[in-house]
Amino acid sequence: MYLIAGLGNPDKKYSCTRHNIGFDAIDMIAREINCDVKKLKFKSLLGEGKIAGEKVILAKPQTYMNNSGEAIRDISAFYKIEPKNIIIFHDDISLPTGRIRLRPKGSDGGHNGLKSIIYQLVSDEFLRVKIGVGAPENKNYDLADYVLGKFTKDDLKKIVPVLKECFKISECIIKDGMANAMNKYNGKEF
Repeated sequence: MYLIAGLGNPDKKYSCTRHNIGFDAIDMIAREINCDVKKLKFKSLLGEGKIAGEKVILAKPQTYMNNSGEAIRDISAFYKIEPKNIIIFHDDISLPTGRIRLRPKGSDGGHNGLKSIIYQLVSDEFLRVKIGVGAPENKNYDLADYVLGKFTKDDLKKIVPVLKECFKISECIIKDGMANAMNKYNGKEF
Protein backbone atom coordinates (compact mmCIF):
# COMPACT_ATOMS: atom_id res chain seq x y z
CA MET A 1 0.00 0.00 0.00
CA TYR A 2 1.13 3.56 -0.78
CA LEU A 3 0.24 6.94 0.62
CA ILE A 4 0.37 9.65 -2.04
CA ALA A 5 -0.04 13.10 -0.55
CA GLY A 6 0.06 16.57 -2.00
CA LEU A 7 1.03 19.53 0.14
CA GLY A 8 -0.96 22.75 0.25
CA ASN A 9 -3.20 24.98 2.32
CA PRO A 10 -6.93 24.27 2.73
CA ASP A 11 -8.60 27.69 2.38
CA LYS A 12 -10.13 28.61 -1.00
CA LYS A 13 -7.97 31.74 -1.12
CA TYR A 14 -4.94 29.45 -1.61
CA SER A 15 -6.48 27.58 -4.55
CA CYS A 16 -4.33 27.69 -7.70
CA THR A 17 -1.33 29.18 -5.88
CA ARG A 18 2.22 27.98 -6.30
CA HIS A 19 2.28 26.55 -2.77
CA ASN A 20 -0.80 24.41 -3.50
CA ILE A 21 0.64 22.61 -6.51
CA GLY A 22 0.70 19.39 -4.41
CA PHE A 23 -3.10 19.54 -4.00
CA ASP A 24 -3.42 20.08 -7.76
CA ALA A 25 -1.26 17.00 -8.39
CA ILE A 26 -3.50 14.87 -6.15
CA ASP A 27 -6.59 16.15 -7.96
CA MET A 28 -5.10 15.07 -11.31
CA ILE A 29 -4.13 11.63 -10.00
CA ALA A 30 -7.61 11.20 -8.47
CA ARG A 31 -9.21 12.05 -11.81
CA GLU A 32 -7.09 9.40 -13.56
CA ILE A 33 -8.07 6.62 -11.14
CA ASN A 34 -11.70 7.79 -10.79
CA CYS A 35 -11.35 8.52 -7.09
CA ASP A 36 -13.00 11.18 -4.94
CA VAL A 37 -10.67 12.82 -2.42
CA LYS A 38 -13.41 14.09 -0.13
CA LYS A 39 -13.50 11.93 2.99
CA LEU A 40 -12.37 14.02 5.98
CA LYS A 41 -10.24 11.83 8.24
CA PHE A 42 -6.83 12.16 9.93
CA LYS A 43 -6.81 15.96 9.41
CA SER A 44 -6.94 15.32 5.64
CA LEU A 45 -9.19 14.88 2.68
CA LEU A 46 -8.71 11.24 1.64
CA GLY A 47 -9.56 8.95 -1.24
CA GLU A 48 -8.67 5.35 -2.04
CA GLY A 49 -7.90 3.67 -5.32
CA LYS A 50 -5.42 1.51 -7.19
CA ILE A 51 -2.35 2.35 -9.23
CA ALA A 52 -0.34 -0.39 -10.94
CA GLY A 53 -2.32 -2.99 -8.97
CA GLU A 54 -1.39 -1.46 -5.59
CA LYS A 55 -3.85 0.11 -3.18
CA VAL A 56 -3.17 3.83 -2.75
CA ILE A 57 -4.43 6.38 -0.27
CA LEU A 58 -4.58 9.85 -1.80
CA ALA A 59 -4.37 12.68 0.73
CA LYS A 60 -4.60 16.45 0.89
CA PRO A 61 -3.65 17.43 4.46
CA GLN A 62 -5.94 20.12 5.88
CA THR A 63 -3.51 21.20 8.61
CA TYR A 64 -1.93 24.04 6.62
CA MET A 65 1.48 23.58 5.10
CA ASN A 66 3.61 24.02 8.23
CA ASN A 67 1.82 21.17 10.06
CA SER A 68 1.48 18.72 7.16
CA GLY A 69 3.46 16.12 9.08
CA GLU A 70 0.67 15.66 11.64
CA ALA A 71 -1.68 14.40 8.95
CA ILE A 72 0.95 12.26 7.21
CA ARG A 73 1.94 10.70 10.56
CA ASP A 74 -1.68 9.86 11.46
CA ILE A 75 -2.51 8.36 8.05
CA SER A 76 0.68 6.31 7.81
CA ALA A 77 0.28 5.02 11.39
CA PHE A 78 -3.33 3.95 10.87
CA TYR A 79 -2.68 2.19 7.55
CA LYS A 80 0.78 0.95 8.65
CA ILE A 81 2.50 2.55 5.66
CA GLU A 82 6.29 2.73 5.90
CA PRO A 83 8.01 6.00 4.90
CA LYS A 84 9.50 4.30 1.81
CA ASN A 85 5.90 3.87 0.54
CA ILE A 86 4.95 7.52 1.06
CA ILE A 87 5.08 9.80 -1.99
CA ILE A 88 4.85 13.55 -1.39
CA PHE A 89 4.09 16.01 -4.20
CA HIS A 90 5.13 19.57 -3.37
CA ASP A 91 6.28 22.92 -4.75
CA ASP A 92 9.95 23.78 -5.14
CA ILE A 93 11.22 27.32 -5.76
CA SER A 94 14.74 26.14 -6.58
CA LEU A 95 13.49 24.50 -9.79
CA PRO A 96 12.40 26.44 -12.88
CA THR A 97 8.65 26.53 -13.41
CA GLY A 98 7.44 23.29 -14.95
CA ARG A 99 10.49 21.15 -14.14
CA ILE A 100 10.32 18.19 -11.77
CA ARG A 101 12.82 16.39 -9.64
CA LEU A 102 12.29 13.11 -7.79
CA ARG A 103 14.17 12.29 -4.61
CA PRO A 104 14.05 9.11 -2.49
CA LYS A 105 14.98 10.95 0.75
CA GLY A 106 16.83 13.97 2.04
CA SER A 107 16.60 17.21 3.96
CA ASP A 108 13.64 19.58 3.95
CA GLY A 109 15.51 22.03 1.69
CA GLY A 110 13.88 24.92 3.55
CA HIS A 111 10.34 23.68 2.80
CA ASN A 112 8.24 23.89 5.97
CA GLY A 113 5.83 21.16 4.86
CA LEU A 114 8.69 18.70 4.41
CA LYS A 115 10.26 19.85 7.68
CA SER A 116 7.01 18.98 9.49
CA ILE A 117 6.80 15.55 7.81
CA ILE A 118 10.41 14.68 8.68
CA TYR A 119 9.82 15.74 12.29
CA GLN A 120 6.54 13.81 12.68
CA LEU A 121 7.73 10.63 10.92
CA VAL A 122 11.17 10.81 12.58
CA SER A 123 12.47 9.92 9.13
CA ASP A 124 13.50 11.64 5.92
CA GLU A 125 13.21 8.44 3.89
CA PHE A 126 9.94 9.18 2.11
CA LEU A 127 9.72 9.79 -1.63
CA ARG A 128 9.38 13.32 -3.00
CA VAL A 129 8.15 14.67 -6.31
CA LYS A 130 9.27 18.29 -6.43
CA ILE A 131 7.39 20.47 -8.89
CA GLY A 132 9.26 23.59 -9.92
CA VAL A 133 7.40 26.84 -9.42
CA GLY A 134 10.40 29.08 -10.07
CA ALA A 135 11.62 31.90 -7.86
CA PRO A 136 10.76 35.59 -7.90
CA GLU A 137 12.89 37.59 -10.34
CA ASN A 138 13.28 40.35 -7.78
CA LYS A 139 15.46 38.92 -5.00
CA ASN A 140 13.93 41.43 -2.54
CA TYR A 141 10.44 40.07 -3.19
CA ASP A 142 8.84 38.41 -0.15
CA LEU A 143 9.10 34.66 -0.65
CA ALA A 144 5.87 33.94 1.25
CA ASP A 145 3.98 36.35 -1.01
CA TYR A 146 5.51 34.67 -4.05
CA VAL A 147 4.60 31.06 -3.16
CA LEU A 148 1.13 32.13 -2.03
CA GLY A 149 0.65 33.99 -5.30
CA LYS A 150 -1.22 32.68 -8.34
CA PHE A 151 0.49 31.35 -11.44
CA THR A 152 0.81 33.67 -14.42
CA LYS A 153 -0.66 32.62 -17.78
CA ASP A 154 2.85 31.82 -19.02
CA ASP A 155 3.54 29.72 -15.90
CA LEU A 156 0.32 27.77 -16.40
CA LYS A 157 1.47 26.76 -19.90
CA LYS A 158 4.40 25.01 -18.19
CA ILE A 159 2.56 23.72 -15.10
CA VAL A 160 -0.53 22.12 -16.67
CA PRO A 161 1.50 19.54 -18.68
CA VAL A 162 3.39 18.58 -15.48
CA LEU A 163 0.12 18.11 -13.59
CA LYS A 164 -1.20 15.91 -16.39
CA GLU A 165 1.90 13.71 -15.94
CA CYS A 166 1.51 13.22 -12.16
CA PHE A 167 -0.45 9.98 -12.49
CA LYS A 168 2.19 8.48 -14.81
CA ILE A 169 4.94 9.58 -12.42
CA SER A 170 3.15 7.87 -9.51
CA GLU A 171 2.55 4.76 -11.59
CA CYS A 172 6.21 4.60 -12.62
CA ILE A 173 7.38 4.93 -8.99
CA ILE A 174 5.04 2.17 -7.83
CA LYS A 175 5.55 -0.18 -10.78
CA ASP A 176 9.21 0.34 -11.67
CA GLY A 177 10.75 1.77 -8.48
CA MET A 178 12.06 5.18 -7.54
CA ALA A 179 15.47 4.76 -9.23
CA ASN A 180 13.84 4.05 -12.61
CA ALA A 181 11.35 6.89 -12.13
CA MET A 182 14.23 9.27 -11.34
CA ASN A 183 16.06 8.22 -14.51
CA LYS A 184 12.93 8.77 -16.56
CA TYR A 185 11.65 12.04 -15.08
CA ASN A 186 14.37 14.04 -13.33
CA GLY A 187 14.86 17.40 -15.00
CA LYS A 188 12.31 16.62 -17.69
CA GLU A 189 10.17 19.37 -19.17
CA PHE A 190 6.72 18.53 -20.48
